[in-house]
Amino acid sequence: MSTANVRLLDHLRQPAYFPAMPGRTSHSKSPRNSVAVEDYLERILELINTKGYARVVDIAHSLKISQASVTNMVQRLDAEGLLNYEKYRGLVLTTAGEALARNITRRHQLLTDFLKLLGLDDEVIYHDVEGMEHHISPPTLHAIEALTAQLERQPALLTRVRQQLEG
Repeated sequence: MSTANVRLLDHLRQPAYFPAMPGRTSHSKSPRNSVAVEDYLERILELINTKGYARVVDIAHSLKISQASVTNMVQRLDAEGLLNYEKYRGLVLTTAGEALARNITRRHQLLTDFLKLLGLDDEVIYHDVEGMEHHISPPTLHAIEALTAQLERQPALLTRVRQQLEG
């Protein structure tokens, strides 16, 4: 994997709003770009898993954006080594792209499961997860994962938490 790919993957694994924290390096790409990259990779993996393939037209329809915008991003992701794209033939995720997409999907599902466990409305969950998933730090995500596991193992505790939320 090229140095540029390693830098991009490191960048994408970092919460976009923590650049000044100790142990984090600053990057030239804007937080908006990493959110867009994550959205594309997540959607591409979803399309591949449901349809068996992902084409520019499918991605554009799914994300409700123009095919030209999708083509630009797909070409960028191809140049970064996250997918292989051939015009008019479609695309496939590289090993690095698929690993990153699976990580994004896992993070999305964990946040969704946690909020569902708390009994929140599906529309609220969708909106909140879309906002949180790109900005949550690994330690916070790990804490939510641990809390979710404990709430699933302790129904009485979950009941008390839900009662407090309703009250």
